[in-house]
Amino acid sequence: MAGGVGALLLQHNVNPSMAQVGNSPLPEHCGQPYCPDTVWFAGERVPLELVDVRESLDWELCVAANWHSHILLMLKRSARIFPVIEPLLRAQGIPDDFKYLAAAESSLNPRATSPAKAVGTWQILEGTARDYGLVVNSDVDERYHLEKSTLAVCNYLKKSRMAHGSWTMAAAAYNIGHGGAGRQMAQQAQQSYYDLYLNVETGRYVFRIIALKLIMEHPERYGFYLHEGDKYQPLPSQEIVVDSTINDLSSWAQRQGTNFKMVKWLNPWLRSSSLHIDSGRTYRVKILTLQERSAAHAAGKK
Repeated sequence: MAGGVGALLLQHNVNPSMAQVGNSPLPEHCGQPYCPDTVWFAGERVPLELVDVRESLDWELCVAANWHSHILLMLKRSARIFPVIEPLLRAQGIPDDFKYLAAAESSLNPRATSPAKAVGTWQILEGTARDYGLVVNSDVDERYHLEKSTLAVCNYLKKSRMAHGSWTMAAAAYNIGHGGAGRQMAQQAQQSYYDLYLNVETGRYVFRIIALKLIMEHPERYGFYLHEGDKYQPLPSQEIVVDSTINDLSSWAQRQGTNFKMVKWLNPWLRSSSLHIDSGRTYRVKILTLQERSAAHAAGKK
């Protein structure tokens, strides 16, 4: 495999020689990103022997490997986000590779929004959120709740796989929708994502996920170097069960030894300055005391 690496971006040099362009130092070399001879996604083989398939993956590798700021941020965030997502996927029988779908959707940013009004790590539309049991109102939007939104996505993916026959098509349907995937499969009389002629976005979508998987599993092959201390580590937060309305989250936060900013930062699903709770419903609100806030930073740099 090492022979296929060729002119890897930055090779194995953490501090490559730099060329000066104006006032900006730039790497001197930019080469072909490494593409393995055999690639699997969600336990399903990617048919790289097909010229269009291999070139489609190569395209996404070329784009992603040179998308430096986003890849670095994804690698940093993955240390905090993946430990939450992975056990939920496993418990629901969803292949681990689907965590890279979240990376493709939001760059693992829990607060991400899109022009189409999809939000959160998984970029869920409001109608879909309600269909899969997530609360969306003026105080609460569970599309921003990492655990709950992940479980909703698991249910969506299981339904897609059952309807369309493969995990790869389930991933494509996440982009084009259940109906869109089914219509294209029926109209073209094809069952495989790799044999379907799709709109540009969906046609690139699964290849983008696979490219991110390859890069994030072996970042050094693509010129990305981070120490563990550079990554955003899981936070030692505690959860408080709330079963009655909080009219002023700022005052409530102070009583817990923290502040409004930290409550909102840890709980992006809280969308206002209050939390109205209907009878019989409870929420778990994460908090990090001001002392723990400083300690978490120190621990992350060790």
